Amino acid sequence: MPDKRSDISKRLLDMTGSVAGLAVLAPFLACVALGIVATSPGPVFYRQMRVGRGGLTFRILKFRTMVDGAEARGPRVTGAGDARVTGFGRFLRRHKIDELPQLVNVLRGEMSLVGPRPEVPEFTALYPEEFARVLQVRPGITHRATQLFRREEELLGAAADARVFYVDKILPRKLAIYLADLDRATFWDDLRTIMRTVFDSGKSIEMEILAGEQRVSDTPLAVLPRRAVVGDETGPELPSRGNVPTSMS
Repeated sequence: MPDKRSDISKRLLDMTGSVAGLAVLAPFLACVALGIVATSPGPVFYRQMRVGRGGLTFRILKFRTMVDGAEARGPRVTGAGDARVTGFGRFLRRHKIDELPQLVNVLRGEMSLVGPRPEVPEFTALYPEEFARVLQVRPGITHRATQLFRREEELLGAAADARVFYVDKILPRKLAIYLADLDRATFWDDLRTIMRTVFDSGKSIEMEILAGEQRVSDTPLAVLPRRAVVGDETGPELPSRGNVPTSMS
């Protein structure tokens, strides 16, 4: 858990970065919004409930990349080749441009520039002990795990069951990275992470590992136990191939 001084410096970086980013990118963001309006009917922004610091929920803000009403037309996990993603939306997702409106979430104090990616309540309920620790800090727009899994949609698109693959294989590995970085990340680490995200640098080692495992076996990774949650009580471990709630990333 970061100390008070590092928490203050991180918040200052968030405030400076979000204000500067919104100011500099305003013309570009306006062009993206016009592109969305011109290429598909529906709202410019997509909002979804996510779990933030201390377990408090908030609405994450993204540029809409799918057809209007996409959640009613298929699963909420999105893989490569999903027909619900618009042509312009595919471009936005490939370059992570759809995430830029989250600078507003950062400015509001709901998110940080760097931190664990926020999940929907259903996902945090599957790993309550791990998320109880991860949610000691603000979720972020980017993270070391985000870089390692920047081609995540390709894996999900190739998986037999994208929802199960995400919950059983990808999410536990992300959690392991989040927990490993929780106590050791510094201000300078955050700056390096931001730069690597901007320039899309670094090797996706985890992606290579997961891709190999996906080809070889359907057996879920025994990284973290997935639990059933009923009300406030933690139930027994769930079978790996059950139906679980999922979210668009």
